[in-house]
Amino acid sequence: QVQLVESGGGLVQPGESLRLSCAASGSIFSRNVMGWYRQAPGKQRVLVATISTEGVKRYVDSVKGRFAISRDNVKKTVYLQMNSLKPEDTATYYCNIQWGRDNYWGQGTQVTVSS
Repeated sequence: QVQLVESGGGLVQPGESLRLSCAASGSIFSRNVMGWYRQAPGKQRVLVATISTEGVKRYVDSVKGRFAISRDNVKKTVYLQMNSLKPEDTATYYCNIQWGRDNYWGQGTQVTVSS
């Protein structure tokens, strides 16, 4: 059983920063991809950023230069540093880990950007 526990969401004003964390536990394959997805009300869940065990990163264009993903393989934790937040970043952010055919999700953490 794999569990993902997210933290760090909240309400911020435009231009401010937040840092999301997601700790994984359970039977996790040593080589995997961890990442963050987000879902705004009435919209589909979409990729924000991913990072492999080897450190290869991928970002959606809308967050490039503002968000930074990182991970600690010993702690099995992935982070998302979000800077210069915009109202359109408002969404529920979900942590994800996958390898092969295995794919697991966290429960989600709300990020609201509003003045």
